[in-house]
Amino acid sequence: MAREAGDTAGEPGWWRDFRGYGRDLPEARWPGRARICVNFNLNYEGGGERHVLDGDEASEGLLTDIGFPAVPGARSVHAEGTFEYGARAGVWRCLRIFERFGVKVSVLGVVQALRRNPEIAHAFHEAGHEIVSHGWRWIDYQAMPEAGEREHIRRAIDGIERLTGARPKGWMTGRPSPNTRRLHVEAGGFLYDRDALNDELPYWVEVGGRDHLVIPYSYESNDNRFDENRGFKTADDFFTYMKDAFDVLYEEGAERPKLLSIGLHDRLIGRPARAAGLIRLLDYMKSKDRVWIARGIDIAEHWIKVHPPAPR
Repeated sequence: MAREAGDTAGEPGWWRDFRGYGRDLPEARWPGRARICVNFNLNYEGGGERHVLDGDEASEGLLTDIGFPAVPGARSVHAEGTFEYGARAGVWRCLRIFERFGVKVSVLGVVQALRRNPEIAHAFHEAGHEIVSHGWRWIDYQAMPEAGEREHIRRAIDGIERLTGARPKGWMTGRPSPNTRRLHVEAGGFLYDRDALNDELPYWVEVGGRDHLVIPYSYESNDNRFDENRGFKTADDFFTYMKDAFDVLYEEGAERPKLLSIGLHDRLIGRPARAAGLIRLLDYMKSKDRVWIARGIDIAEHWIKVHPPAPR
């Protein structure tokens, strides 16, 4: 049900929704009577991250997995090399694996990164993967002035259209500001966004008087948990964790099918010793019946058709 953000909890100015669908979950009715929908998301960010050569105060140190931090005011050669690895080697390994299993994914593409490696942008498009706009740059938009973020959204839309010949239908900033959803809805042309971590099914919200679809993402069922101290250490860790998530949702799906969103990064899962876990996971999922592996655009089109927003 679409709700005004400020009216969600019945209190003036209250914009967070703690209720969601509650106990009355909708029947997803995934194609082929699937018990689960799995959406793989490959983040392509190398070349769009913070970097002193692009005028930033420091090079990006987030999700580099090698223990070398960003260096304020200077280049961090090993940290930046991790992003280069993803673009030079890891992403191609991921594409070969997806092709091997006949899987189409949502590519969360940072447009500045895609512009610096147009060959991979064309490869994504030619293989039938969906390119979701992951913003103009892979930076934190939390404190960016509204005018600057609006300009980045415009560049992100135009950039993908020029690279692929098609305007993106999905949006995922990753580190959004409180203005992000409103700004990209105002830009128009999007069917959905992924800037939410709060559910296991798509849902409708009202933004500026318009019904807007949200397809939740996950930072939990995600290879960002590869960490020597606190998370996954091996391919088996990744496989077991994702398999457990899949198995629970698959069992629940006998009555109420849900969505499992899995986040991947070419510089993380693209490493040989980690890619083995992705191969095992795809092999396991492909051994089950009534599993729908879908791109974000496929999920959006299904939800719009089967579960349109409630009349106002």
